[in-house]
Parts: sequence; structure tokens; C-alpha cells
Amino acid sequence: MRADVVLAGVGGQGVLTIARLLAEAAANDGFHVVQGELHGMSQRGGAVQAHFRLSDQPIESPQVPRGRADLLVGFEPLETLRNIAWLAPGGRIVTAIRPIENMPGYPPIEQVLAELRRFPEAILIDAHATALAAGSQRAENFVIAGAAFSLLPLTPGKLRAIVRKRAERWTEREGEAAIKALAAGRAAIGGAEPVHG
Repeated sequence: MRADVVLAGVGGQGVLTIARLLAEAAANDGFHVVQGELHGMSQRGGAVQAHFRLSDQPIESPQVPRGRADLLVGFEPLETLRNIAWLAPGGRIVTAIRPIENMPGYPPIEQVLAELRRFPEAILIDAHATALAAGSQRAENFVIAGAAFSLLPLTPGKLRAIVRKRAERWTEREGEAAIKALAAGRAAIGGAEPVHG
């Protein structure tokens, strides 16, 4: 069993943090895990991409080959679309729908979302509204993390336990919002089957 995941977004969205949390949760679940960052211009709001691979066998490389990702996790819709080349045939997409218009000529968001909806296994989530309902717009990345985690062959509760531990360093409100956002992300997936390579 294995699952190859690519995460994509822009700097400041917590893409790399979420990749590390997912990797830690998978390792705690007994899987072999490697996680790598290919781009990381987080202070400039540039494109950020992370790879996360888990398997029941040792893994040689942290990089997911192009066209082999079982799951593409997008924190920003245009960045999700830009990273489609990593997705395997039949692979799944989980993406936020709120644009971060950090460049001139950002295409109309309706056009970007229409392109993403062409993929039958795409799940588009209004992570912004969901995070606000959970108590903090800063928890958008946890909504997406909860959704992505639900699509991986991992034990429920592992990610929540890690986030709870990390939340000890946050304000009580931030910690509660993150936990609620994880649950809301899981709920957004419904009964979707886990991905596997």
C-alpha cells in the first residue's frame, strides 16, 4: 500500500506546515513516510509545493514523479490547476476555491473552477467560509488538511491528536478553531473512499 500526495498553494497558507503534520500523523500510524519541499517562497507569497509519500514499504525518494500523485491537495485554486501535471490518471483533487490574486492577469475565478470541475474526482471546498464557521479564517488550511487526511488510508484521529498537541502553543481560540476546521474538512468529504497507489 502506498499513497503519493502533492500539496500546492502560495506562501502564507501553511502548505509546508500541513505537509509536515500529515507526515507526522502517517508516521505515528506506522507507515514509512517521506516529505519534501520543492518550492518555498513563503515570505513573498510565491508558489509553494510540497510532496508527501507514505507506504507500508521503505520509500527511496521524497519526490512524487510527475503524473503519479494519487492526491493533489490545493490551498489555492489556480495553484491547484498549475500542478495538475503531477496528478495520476484517476487521481483525486481536494482544493480550496477562494483565490489569492497575487499576480497581474489572474484569470477569472469562475474559469479556474470550471477547469477544476472537469476532473471527475475533484472535490472543491469553500474552506474560507468553513473556517469562519469553525471560528477563525486562519484555519482554512486545517479545513483542507481534514479533507485530505480523510482521503488517505490512515487511522481517524491521528491528525487531530497531533494538532491538539501543537495547539498547546496557540491561543485557546486558535486551537479550538483548528480542531473544528479539521472536523469540517472531514465532513466535506462525506463517505469518499481513500486513495491508494
